[in-house]
Amino acid sequence: MTASARETTEVAVGVLVRADGAALMGDRPAGKPYAGHWEFPGGKIEPGETVQQALARELHEELGIDIDVALPWFVHEYDYPHAYVRLHFRRVLRWRGEPHPREGQRLGFFRPDGDWPTPCLPAAAPALRGLKVPPLYAFTGVAALGLERFLAALDVQLARGLRQLQLREPALEPAEVDAAFRAILPRCRAHGARVLVSSRHAARWADRCDGVHLTSADLASTAVRPDCGWLAASAHTREDLLRAARLGCDFVVAGPVLPTVSHPGQPVLGWHGFEMLMRDTPLPCFALGGLDAMDLDCAQQAGAHGVALLSGAWRG
Repeated sequence: MTASARETTEVAVGVLVRADGAALMGDRPAGKPYAGHWEFPGGKIEPGETVQQALARELHEELGIDIDVALPWFVHEYDYPHAYVRLHFRRVLRWRGEPHPREGQRLGFFRPDGDWPTPCLPAAAPALRGLKVPPLYAFTGVAALGLERFLAALDVQLARGLRQLQLREPALEPAEVDAAFRAILPRCRAHGARVLVSSRHAARWADRCDGVHLTSADLASTAVRPDCGWLAASAHTREDLLRAARLGCDFVVAGPVLPTVSHPGQPVLGWHGFEMLMRDTPLPCFALGGLDAMDLDCAQQAGAHGVALLSGAWRG
């Protein structure tokens, strides 16, 4: 029997994230499949329940807490020997009560930049990786600002906490991109910031960085996941999102959400259209287009992982 022919078990999963970024995990008690494996708390969605209702019930039953803020994140399907599950991951940022084990499980908060407990459930892997993705993703602006002004702006944003950057300079000549790359990379390394390189640029730059960001055209023409660390892609449609998930991308960027100065008159999704696109998205997704860091809360309420910034990253 194929996975698609099996009955799907719908599961609500809560990723409780503290202010310091640490997330709560618990191990599965004896007597359950994969006993001793660590997972994020949650459980089956009962008939007639929404994801939010099921998550609130499960977290109260398992941990004795009540949810205040739970944001849609992404949906992941996994074929276990005992069940085919569809996991509706939600990030829980505020709750009432102190989580405590009510079903005999061990609990712990673990930081994304530390060591996760082992062994973890296989289906938890995308969320474990997603927790390592910062909420702000900036695209370089060397062509617009000039290298000297851009580097000054980059220094400011790195000092403020920017930890993920895409080298994307379609208007520059290769020699200019090379000069920018040699100046940008050590600055980001000094702050522990991740650097991805747009697939429109030569592979020699990507080989020295942390990953690749596929253009939507390259996403459509790529059949096998590139041999790189992190893999991101630009998406505009539901099919783009599904293609990125099949390829094994870690996250995507979707938009434009709002009108932009660089593309006047281009059709935009608007927040409602973006929220519709995010319904059951298979990957963490950044909102892009006419946004800045102040739009982060709005984007996450609409289902985004975070905000991707072009000129908005370097204003002021």
